[in-house]
Amino acid sequence: MLDHIQSNKVLFLDIETVPQWPSYDDLPADFKKLWEHKADTLKRAPDETAETLYRKAGIYAEFSKIICISAAYFHAGQLRVKSFAGDDEKELLCRFAVMVNQFFRDSDYYLAAHNGKEFDFPVIARRMLVNGLTLPKTFDIAGHKPWEISHIDTMELWKFGDYKSFTSLTLLATLFGLPTPKDDINGSEVASVYWIEHDLARIVKYCQKDTVTVARLFQKYRGEKPVSESDIVIVGDSSGIYDS
Repeated sequence: MLDHIQSNKVLFLDIETVPQWPSYDDLPADFKKLWEHKADTLKRAPDETAETLYRKAGIYAEFSKIICISAAYFHAGQLRVKSFAGDDEKELLCRFAVMVNQFFRDSDYYLAAHNGKEFDFPVIARRMLVNGLTLPKTFDIAGHKPWEISHIDTMELWKFGDYKSFTSLTLLATLFGLPTPKDDINGSEVASVYWIEHDLARIVKYCQKDTVTVARLFQKYRGEKPVSESDIVIVGDSSGIYDS
């Protein structure tokens, strides 16, 4: 499986997003009205309101912001991990785009993420446009035919054409005997860790673990031995946090 793809031609990604404003009460008036309209489509119980549903705003590009992107790639037998994180979304996206344009712009390179086609890839592209940035070639897929898009989704690959369910990265990691990336926090806690605890470094570490797990799962799909901890290298500042 995936034998036609060279491992060193893949950029593995994971992103962390949070609601763009700390709470429902902090929403500007125009966005509050728009969120109320969105929340109406999300309600599944009579007691749910736009305010109680605001915790879900982080998964929608129109109401969220990216606070961390962790990227990893294989080089000389090592998995090298570099993170881009900070409160300034535009700055971290700029730095990420510079890396992609410099090292991963050719057509034979791939992007890989878990549920990447429905979340990571489109959210990165949408937030870049919102911030007035030019999309790197690998994200600019408008008008492309499916076979022209070099995006790998480890969740989609696991479906083998079966679209009935969502299979989490944690479940697949456990199934394949890989270290679980959710040993500290999980996705539902990221917003509170960011907005209440102000612990971005903790979120970066969590994001890096997810990215490493995606790379290891990719190796398992290929029937390869997953990269060991001793061969994982954090590039640059381990926190990845940009202090403006």
